[in-house]
Amino acid sequence: MKKLCTIFSMCLLLMFILVPVVFAADAPAESAIDTGDTAFVLICAALVMLMTPGLALFYGGMVRTKNALSTIMQSFFILGLITVQWVLFGYSLAFGPDINHFIGSLDWAGLSGVGLDPNPDYSETIPHQAFMIFQGMFAVLTVALITGAFAERMRFPAFVVFALAWATFVYDPVAHWVWGGGWIGELGVLDFAGGTVVHIISGVSGLVVALMIGKRKGYGTDVILPHHLPMTVLGAALLWFGWFGFNAGSALSANGLAAGAFAVTQIAAAAATVSWVLTEWVQHGKPTILGAVSGCIAGLVAITPAAGFVGPMPALIIGLGAGIICFLAVAVAKAKLGYDDALDVFGIHGIGGTWGAIATGLFASTAVNPGGADGLFYGNAGQLTTQLIGVVASWVVAAVMTFIILKVIGLFMQIRATADQEIQGLDITDHGERGYAYQDFMTGSHIGLGSASQDSSAKTTSV
Repeated sequence: MKKLCTIFSMCLLLMFILVPVVFAADAPAESAIDTGDTAFVLICAALVMLMTPGLALFYGGMVRTKNALSTIMQSFFILGLITVQWVLFGYSLAFGPDINHFIGSLDWAGLSGVGLDPNPDYSETIPHQAFMIFQGMFAVLTVALITGAFAERMRFPAFVVFALAWATFVYDPVAHWVWGGGWIGELGVLDFAGGTVVHIISGVSGLVVALMIGKRKGYGTDVILPHHLPMTVLGAALLWFGWFGFNAGSALSANGLAAGAFAVTQIAAAAATVSWVLTEWVQHGKPTILGAVSGCIAGLVAITPAAGFVGPMPALIIGLGAGIICFLAVAVAKAKLGYDDALDVFGIHGIGGTWGAIATGLFASTAVNPGGADGLFYGNAGQLTTQLIGVVASWVVAAVMTFIILKVIGLFMQIRATADQEIQGLDITDHGERGYAYQDFMTGSHIGLGSASQDSSAKTTSV
């Protein structure tokens, strides 16, 4: 009995000695997570998520009444569709273990191996799933951006197939090339939050779709105006608000780099708002609210690749340049070339993203971000060349792959709405709904605003 008590006491003593060691062995994974960084990134992910419904309102207000709901539906549905794609295989293709600097493997399909511990390849202080969902919101928004180029004329079934294919064969590979260990990132191209990955590829792809699908019925003869500018302004405000999560969140940590990215985001957006409106005022004689919100978005687009690499004064220059350059692309180049990019996706995102990527090669400074590189104006001309390579590669893959995707889809289904469907509006023909209705007090019946006769006879003007 005495021996038994001695053995029990020794075992108990040994347990008290070993238990802390056992827990200490598990502690590093838990202690590696920084709660402040994690909270910051999750909030930023929510802000980026809000940008897609904001984009739905932004685009929805700029189309005719008969297409308001169908335009909003495209963005809102993408929020569901691309999230599912991201979970099943999109994230693995974009950020999974690298295959020859070209694509991620499917090792993380279904988020297998994407747990709650940090993945040091991307962040050492936030859970891997936090990084995954933050990046997923980028994928969602990028696909939604394209819809403005072909607004009011693509059938919903074709749109769904196109969105899924484009996310898989364009967005995911380019995201891997730039951020997931692919060749563009290895080359040294600087893209803090998505100048190449988000804006260039969405803008260029939007232009290709607009050219391939053709102009809207009556484009160039009938005059077309946004049906609800207050809705567009609300959408723009939500985009501006969410963009702080977009850019500052790309620091993946609540630190000085995030603060700098936040500050230059506001500066560039404000500068572009001013420069677009002033340019428009000089050119057309009147400043417009549509011009103000367009300038704001142009500035946000242009600063996105540079947000973590430039200081306040370069951001001001980038924003001022974006307002002027994108205005000319929208108001002058589009009019002369005659393509029907309905909501100016190419003029703002394609051209704005290109300017931002090039400007990063001009103004980037290691004084702002030691992990980046100096640009041309800080003594490193090679960085500008590198940025140009990234721009050209993004343009080429977006144009070629979008062309192929549309050609393949066209073999199996009708992509464009018929003339009769366009006249009636896609709200009714695709979804059986109307965005607006009022009661005729003379008859007691409800009449949908934006009927075929009203919309086809309306004489309006676009910027």
